[in-house]
Amino acid sequence: MLNKHKILSNLPADRLELSLFKSIDSTNEECKRINLVKDIHVIIAEEQTMGKGRLGKKWSSPSSGNIYMSISSKKIKDTEAPLSLITGLICANSINKLLKNKYIGLKWPNDIILSKKKVGGILVEKEVLGKDIKNIIGIGINLKLHEKENWWGDLYKFGIQNKRNELINTILSNFLNFFDHGINDWSEKWQDLCVHIGSEIKIKHNNKVIDAGVFIGISSDGSFNLKLKDGKIKNYEHGEISIEGIY
Repeated sequence: MLNKHKILSNLPADRLELSLFKSIDSTNEECKRINLVKDIHVIIAEEQTMGKGRLGKKWSSPSSGNIYMSISSKKIKDTEAPLSLITGLICANSINKLLKNKYIGLKWPNDIILSKKKVGGILVEKEVLGKDIKNIIGIGINLKLHEKENWWGDLYKFGIQNKRNELINTILSNFLNFFDHGINDWSEKWQDLCVHIGSEIKIKHNNKVIDAGVFIGISSDGSFNLKLKDGKIKNYEHGEISIEGIY
C-alpha cells in the first residue's frame, strides 16, 4: 500500500506536501484545485476514474498497485528544457537505479519504454495564476496491469510492486534536485536513453502522416531534428511520432 512515511523518507517536510487518495478523478485535476502552501504539493492515488494523457487521450488507471501521481509547484526555475522530457529522464533514471540496470528507455516526447512497450507516460500542464505559473507534472507508471492493450507494458517481471514507495521517493528526491540545481547535459542524457535515435520515423498530425525521415536527436529546447531523404535537417517542436516496431 501507499505509505506516506516511506514516500517522504529523508525528504524536506518544510518544502513538500503529500496527499494520498484511494480513488480520484485525476491527480492533475486535483493539483488544479488545491492551493499551494509549500514549494511542492504531490498528489498520489491508487486509482483514477478520469486519468488523461497527452493530446487528450485517456490514461487507463483503473487498478491499484501502479503509480498515478502529479507534482505541482510554482517554484520551478525558468529553463529552456521542457518539463516533459526532463520528467521522462528523471523517471527512467529512477527506475533503472532501482532495477540496477539500464532497462528503461525513452520515446519522444513523453513515453517511458520497456522492450518496445509503453510502461509510463507524462502529462505536463500549466496554470497562470496572476503573476505566478503553477506547473503540474502528471506521471503514470505501470507496475502491474491486469488487462492491457498490445502497446502497453508493465514492470511486473521485475517484481518491484512492493518497492513502489521507494520508487516514488527516489523520483521526488530527483525532482527536488532538479528544481534546485537543474540537470547538466540533460539533452545528452536523454538521448542516451532514447530508443529510436537513428530510426526511421513518421510525423503525424490528426492521424495523417505529414513527414518522414531519420530521428537524429534533440535540441536544447527539447525539439527534435529529422534528417530527410535529401539530407536536409528539419526541426519539429510538436507533433506525434510513429516508429516502426515500437508499440
